[in-house]
Amino acid sequence: MAKFYPLFSSSQGNASYIGTNQAGILIDAGASCKKILNALSCNEIKLACIQGVFITHTHSDHIKGLKTLVSKLNIPVYGSGETLEFLENSKEKYLPVDAELIAINLYDNQYISCGNCEVMPFPTMHDVSGSCGYKIHTNDDKYCAVCTDLGVVTDTVHDALTGCDMVLLESNYEPDLLWQGAYPIDLKRRISSDHGHLSNQDCAEFSDYLIRSGTTRLLLGHLSPHNNTPELAAGSIVNTLTEFKPDSDYLLGVAPVETSGGAVIF
Repeated sequence: MAKFYPLFSSSQGNASYIGTNQAGILIDAGASCKKILNALSCNEIKLACIQGVFITHTHSDHIKGLKTLVSKLNIPVYGSGETLEFLENSKEKYLPVDAELIAINLYDNQYISCGNCEVMPFPTMHDVSGSCGYKIHTNDDKYCAVCTDLGVVTDTVHDALTGCDMVLLESNYEPDLLWQGAYPIDLKRRISSDHGHLSNQDCAEFSDYLIRSGTTRLLLGHLSPHNNTPELAAGSIVNTLTEFKPDSDYLLGVAPVETSGGAVIF
């Protein structure tokens, strides 16, 4: 039985493990290698289980620990062509020289086999080239998805997440907190733009559709530490999904900034 382990989720770092105690994959490596290894150990996930790491995009909170992790585990790196080109050619040297790189097409709706899973990328609207989310088909015929760092739910995102049993979906900011906060106006505009991040309200509206289309587990992720709280993010969902009862019709959680152990079974 596959499980979803939210290891890190915030603007400081992001990483998730999807799989079993025999094999699985990582989505992103946005914490230090040491922290990722500790998080895996905390969840009793053996290093040999990690068969590959799939990168959503090249912001540091998604690739911070990538080079050291790949060197230590000797695993392939998957990402869009734009993502891999940046990782390979950046002056920061985000990859070891002998890294195995596997480019994926964001637009052909094809699944790639890795870690006893089938993984399909889909493009997202964010302010970096090649940004994507991932839909995962597990070996027990379940579907989950990781979809953060998107300013708007496009038709492509809508179609990709339809039918998923479990979704990690961005709920980054509460608009009132963002606009009344101390961020510079240019940063506020970037965050709230179609190439920025998803608000609590936009997340809730899309979540309403997902629940109606069969999703039973929602995990809210990538919350801003300055412009949101877990209570506001979850409250926005509950207040929007008034026809459904949490913990009965659907299970709702907020991904931890850093795991203390625990997974979502779907």
